[in-house]
Amino acid sequence: MTDATANGSAAADPSNALLMLLKARTFIALILVFVFFSIFAPNFLSAANMVIMSKHVALNAFLAIGMTFVIVSGGIDLSVGSIVGLCGMVAGYLLLNGIDLGLGWSIQFLTLEICLIVSCVGIAIGALNATLITKLNVAPFIATLGTLYIARGAALLSSEGETFPNLTGNADYGSASFRLIGSGNLLGIPISIWMLIVVGLAAAYIAKRTPLGRFIYAVGGNERAASLSGVKVTRVKFFVYMFSGFCAALVGIIISSQLVASHPATGDTFELNAIAAAVLGGTSMSGGRGRIGGTIIGAFVIGVLSDGLVMMGVSAFWQTVIKGIVIIAAVVIDQAQQKVQARVALQAQAAIGK
Repeated sequence: MTDATANGSAAADPSNALLMLLKARTFIALILVFVFFSIFAPNFLSAANMVIMSKHVALNAFLAIGMTFVIVSGGIDLSVGSIVGLCGMVAGYLLLNGIDLGLGWSIQFLTLEICLIVSCVGIAIGALNATLITKLNVAPFIATLGTLYIARGAALLSSEGETFPNLTGNADYGSASFRLIGSGNLLGIPISIWMLIVVGLAAAYIAKRTPLGRFIYAVGGNERAASLSGVKVTRVKFFVYMFSGFCAALVGIIISSQLVASHPATGDTFELNAIAAAVLGGTSMSGGRGRIGGTIIGAFVIGVLSDGLVMMGVSAFWQTVIKGIVIIAAVVIDQAQQKVQARVALQAQAAIGK
């Protein structure tokens, strides 16, 4: 190595160190908020609170995983919170009433069948979003804002704004196990966490190990170039929005099971937490960049922050302000990371040239 090359490498070292810190920002933030609330929030480290917090984190993480795929592809999905509410109402209706065929006959469903039907509802709304965006050329923000209102209105209409209570299921119909989805444990770990592990691993595998994952990043990076390269852009967009709808449906099922009730307002503003977790985890709002692992850590940061502030008695109004500050800070830091990455790349090219 020449002296010039050595000097160039040495000059790049501070930038490399800063870049490493920026890339690890979400994990560092998680450690900091965890330590802070461990000290200042009473009973934060209790076993009961850890279980409750893990369930809250799982709900946000499901939505954030689906949102990550959407944002990486260059889109946005504002409808996920309303999908949560509608799918919860569908689950509650099927548990309580089944499908009335008239003349005193009705179809009742097993727990697994209810979950499949509700999942299909979420996927169908995701497909509607994709259709509006790809076939009718509606901007993702507007398309999903419209379905946000449609899904929420449908949830309200399904019960005239009332709650479906006592969703304990019926052993005779094979639906008594529904409540275990939200409150049951397997090997001492809540079932919702096991579900998150499965969905998270599947999403990470798709993103890193499959052509579909590469296509998602390609579409978000440069949709025109991806199309010219042979990528089926429409199919990719259908997948990401349908997957996001599926994740929202899972959250609707889990919440209805946990509460043993369904309310049409469930999921209100959940989309904001999902976007916050994805952005905090390193997903670029301009598309083309993001990691499932980072998103899950981001969901933990948001979950720990929310629960910790509640335990400290912080006003709900201030909690909203703090979340907004966190989102803005995450975007600012992401921009800083991109600038440092560009600087490091230029320094590396200069060192090679010398």
